[in-house]
Amino acid sequence: MNFKFRQMASHDGPKQLQKALDMSHVVKERKDIHGISPLECDLTAVYVEGNVVEVTGTLSAHLDMSCSRCLKPLKRKVDIEFEETFKRIDTPDEEGQNEEEDDIRFIAEDQVDLNPYIEEALLLNLPYTAVCKDDCKGLCPSCGTDLNERDCDCEKDRIDPRLAALGDFFKK
Repeated sequence: MNFKFRQMASHDGPKQLQKALDMSHVVKERKDIHGISPLECDLTAVYVEGNVVEVTGTLSAHLDMSCSRCLKPLKRKVDIEFEETFKRIDTPDEEGQNEEEDDIRFIAEDQVDLNPYIEEALLLNLPYTAVCKDDCKGLCPSCGTDLNERDCDCEKDRIDPRLAALGDFFKK
């Protein structure tokens, strides 16, 4: 997905940018995400005076994940509000002139590729961990039994072997 500053300046109104992007390469290193649907991008680019283009809209995708506690498969929908402002500059020296423009991306070329910014927004909004339900009990660390389905007979009190000798200290 991209736009050109010159076309935006001569365009009468906002430009609609809609596309489904394959983002499987973004999540391939994540072991808890098994698959991602194409990322639906519904964006609007608006030219603002002074060689500035504002791009806003939504990004959405469905994730196939594993619960971080019990490892059961689950599906999550990710909805992301996308908002970026781009300013066309002639020389790289212009980039740091105005300190109030912290949220503006300075671009030296006429054409702007939105894909890196879309990938960044997706990465920042992926769930850190996912659980199948808020009260998921997970798996027993000793025997691997799913504690949501049944309890196990494993000993619950674990004592650090380095501190086990202190347990006999107060028994006398």
